[in-house]
Amino acid sequence: MRSTFVRRLAAEFLGTLFLLTAVVGSGIMGERLAGGNVAIALLANTLATGAALIAIILAVGPVSGAHLNPAVTLADAWLGGMTWRGVPGYLVAQVVGAVAGVATADTMFGLPAFSVSTHVRSGAAQAFSEFVATFGLLAVIWGCARSRPTAVPYAVGAYITAAYWFTASTSFANPAVTMARALTNTFAGVRPADVPAFVVAQATGAFCATALIRWLVRSSFDLKAIRCVYSVK
Repeated sequence: MRSTFVRRLAAEFLGTLFLLTAVVGSGIMGERLAGGNVAIALLANTLATGAALIAIILAVGPVSGAHLNPAVTLADAWLGGMTWRGVPGYLVAQVVGAVAGVATADTMFGLPAFSVSTHVRSGAAQAFSEFVATFGLLAVIWGCARSRPTAVPYAVGAYITAAYWFTASTSFANPAVTMARALTNTFAGVRPADVPAFVVAQATGAFCATALIRWLVRSSFDLKAIRCVYSVK
């Protein structure tokens, strides 16, 4: 049992590492090749992130559930998809993996492994955007897990791709991703001073989405039917 859980943690670590490598690395590449055109750089960043997210979820999902996100882990435990005793290990693996992903991307492009971001993302509009982004992400996951569980990887990738463009914050929607992106002064970075507001907004969005799902579950269908597609005990 212990070895199985260690494999799950390794899968969460590797999955989150590659997610951040894709987010940060494509941001650097996009900015370098876009010739100052921010829209083109963002488009490159968006497409690479969405595609990588689908592939990563498909790859590690059968092992760990492919949460890759503390908000998803906490919500899944609340809905009964995994035990609470497994949550701390998942959160640590996700945060450490995210930080390692930043270092991997920066190093590949000849930059310092870590550098404090100066990219300002402050204000009520940015925080509200993160609430909306995370609420929507959790709603997509639980909604698809109930009706078409095999579609979850594609739905999540498509949602994040779209949310890059319809939210003012470019849809971080993930506390581990947010904290790690404060450690890179590149296109995908976020100023450390702006991280707390993002994390609070993300946690609030995840809580509200999950609370709504619990209410809907009690009103219309069995709780077991809404658990994450790859939920593990």
